[in-house]
Amino acid sequence: MRKIYLLLLISSAFCLNACKKGPQQTAENTYKEWPVVLETGTAVPLEGNAFITQPVNGGTEQIVAGGLYKWNNAGSVISTYFKLGQPGKLNLAIQASVVTGSSTIKVSVDGKSFNITLKGATATVYPVASIDVAAAGYVKVDLQGLSKEGSTFAEVSNIMIGGSATTSGLKYASVSTDNQFYWSRRGPSVHLNYTAPAGNIEWLYNEVTVPQGQDNIGSYYMSNGFNGGYFGMQVKSATERWMLFSVWDADNGDKTVLTSKGAGVTDGNFGGEGTGGQSYMVYKWITGNTYKFLTQIKPDGNGNTLYSSWFFAPELNAWKFMATFKRPSTSTYVGGINSFLENFAVENGYMGRKALYNNMWVRNTSGVWTEISTAKFTTDPTGATEQRMDFKGGVENGQFFLQNGAFFNDFVADNTSLSRTPTGQQPTVNLSTLPLN
Repeated sequence: MRKIYLLLLISSAFCLNACKKGPQQTAENTYKEWPVVLETGTAVPLEGNAFITQPVNGGTEQIVAGGLYKWNNAGSVISTYFKLGQPGKLNLAIQASVVTGSSTIKVSVDGKSFNITLKGATATVYPVASIDVAAAGYVKVDLQGLSKEGSTFAEVSNIMIGGSATTSGLKYASVSTDNQFYWSRRGPSVHLNYTAPAGNIEWLYNEVTVPQGQDNIGSYYMSNGFNGGYFGMQVKSATERWMLFSVWDADNGDKTVLTSKGAGVTDGNFGGEGTGGQSYMVYKWITGNTYKFLTQIKPDGNGNTLYSSWFFAPELNAWKFMATFKRPSTSTYVGGINSFLENFAVENGYMGRKALYNNMWVRNTSGVWTEISTAKFTTDPTGATEQRMDFKGGVENGQFFLQNGAFFNDFVADNTSLSRTPTGQQPTVNLSTLPLN
């Protein structure tokens, strides 16, 4: 944790009065009116831990390198999150500067609100309050503008915290190198790494259900993951959803090529986290409905491997063909079977998402179906290094599940082994009649 010295602690008499006020009452204070003492504290940077949780049309505020900038709209709410390891006293301040004149803002935490006056273009630590926190877990600090003399309320770099509640088990996004603040704001990705039977596996089948209210924009519910690619469904915007099937380029750099695709499927290439061929279908999948995902992987006998995928749309009672890709310089069957859940919209990293994964089966080259009922739950470096702790996976009502975001407290440890009761419901799909267009 980064440690700095800050002027923070308020008098016990004021704290006693402030703590008695209801959630809608405020304490009017300016920096010079606070009795203070010198204390070692922690700076929680907005750059890696804050979100505009209530954006407003016309608002220009944004979280960028250095913190909150261009904060102009009084209706906007900016929220910063950190996790306390124990109950106790929480001393709170903000580090901010005002470009022009003075501003008054509202700082809200734990159901209490405090109005603070800011002034001066030099970054200054402004004490806010000292409150008693009853339990360990995530704390949310909200900022909202009340009045300003200039065009913006303030530029805010850090939420400053101290007190007994912060002395043990404090967690927040603290690593800024290698673009980690970006990944921390996206939130921890979570995975199910399945235990597959021995032998050459040609077909991979899985079922995914997204519960109602767990379909926030930026969510990718990946069902059929394998060495070389993945297949699942996404929320692209408030009005658009995708089925997405992608295959990476060969390890030696040779390009994956599309050999065929289904009706209504768009194909192209992807970059960023590797490169490869991509196909997607704009399809308005529905929360609460269960979607079946089927992938075939087999060598073509000429030093390449063919990857094909379909999904079953319950609304249409039909299988839909996505695409077939040829990956050169590769000769393989299904391997590295996994599912994952991630957020790809960084500004929505504070929102939650969840998916249920059930009834996974594989079929070998001899035509034998085998159910997969064990997996290992893992998270990415954002979770594994405890930059974010809102991740979990497990078994719910006999189904595997993955969940992340929303800053919940009951996380599940990385590398946890999971097992569900087998369903015994072998896929009924007729592989010989699957559509190819």
